Amino acid sequence: MKIGVVCYPTYGGSGVLATELGLGLARKGHEVHFITYRRPARLGGFQANVFYHEVDSGSDYPLFEFAPYETSLASKLVDVIENYGIDLLHVHYAVPHASVAYMARKILISRGKYVPFVTTLHGTDITLVGTNPAFAPTITFAINKSDGVTAVSESLRKDTLANFDICNPIEVIYNFIDFKRFHRDNKDHFKAAIAPNGERILIHVSNFRPVKRVDDVIYIFKIVNDEIPSKLLLIGDGPERSRCEELSRKLGLSQDIRFLGKQDAVEELLAVSDLFLLPSASESFGLAALEAMACQVPVISSNVGGIPEVNIDGETGYLSGIGMVDKMAEDALKILKDDKILGRFRAAALAQAARFDIEEIIPKYEAYYQEVIDRTTIKPEEPVFDC
Repeated sequence: MKIGVVCYPTYGGSGVLATELGLGLARKGHEVHFITYRRPARLGGFQANVFYHEVDSGSDYPLFEFAPYETSLASKLVDVIENYGIDLLHVHYAVPHASVAYMARKILISRGKYVPFVTTLHGTDITLVGTNPAFAPTITFAINKSDGVTAVSESLRKDTLANFDICNPIEVIYNFIDFKRFHRDNKDHFKAAIAPNGERILIHVSNFRPVKRVDDVIYIFKIVNDEIPSKLLLIGDGPERSRCEELSRKLGLSQDIRFLGKQDAVEELLAVSDLFLLPSASESFGLAALEAMACQVPVISSNVGGIPEVNIDGETGYLSGIGMVDKMAEDALKILKDDKILGRFRAAALAQAARFDIEEIIPKYEAYYQEVIDRTTIKPEEPVFDC
């Protein structure tokens, strides 16, 4: 198949999933075309069967205060589809990407060509409507006009159906992990540099938005560190970082917390860590937790969204209510105080992560793509599943 991929080219979960999925499909012989405004964060150098098409924002046109990205993207989609013979588009997020794909499809229909598109929901679409209901009509329309729709967790599928008037079936295809990249290597020299006196290493990875509750990470760490000498690695960047840096100084933790910013090789940091903290207020899946588990790092997390589908309470880590800092710290200490208990949680985390191996998930996408293509007639005016 020739597959076009549209995503946000960032370090966030959706961009990571889209890029890793595309690369995995390319390794299996499919031709994959990434179409976005910047090269995706995890799309490195030359790779066979992989193409990148940059979208021109048109920002130099003096009429516009803000560049009309959606219009530029729709035009680029039409161009790539017509010139590279794309069989199917896979777009990540209903808004704006599914609505743009619908526009491109209508243009192509007017030229006698029909190319179906699959929309993957990652969660932000749902929370966006929660904060601004004005987006609901556009998101509902984009989902219902898609030729196929997937969600990254059962929780997200249920939330979507509860919040929108959806008549289009939603297929759950979980996020995944690439064990060729995420595994626990021997990095003792690296660990010694971070924790020279054998301290436990806790880690958090996010985009530092308020929903990630990174301040809770610091408060949890404070309780743990008061009882067990520890270090905390904070990976990522975002609007809450400066406030969290100030909080760490206020609590006297500056010597024990490292703010490392965005990291391309996050797996090397996970490989030396003992515990992953994810106290988010909302997570459609929890990809960062899954990456940690693949590196045999147990997870202390909130019990929201799709996280309980990944982190099994009492086996791969512990779940708690949002903001329950004391309980999360208590659970962390249960794991960290005893090497045998930590070892048991490590083994369970790895076994659970294996269920989400990319080699298990990619065939599900391949089968779903083919199903969508097969049920799409030669030149329908609208997709099969229309309200």
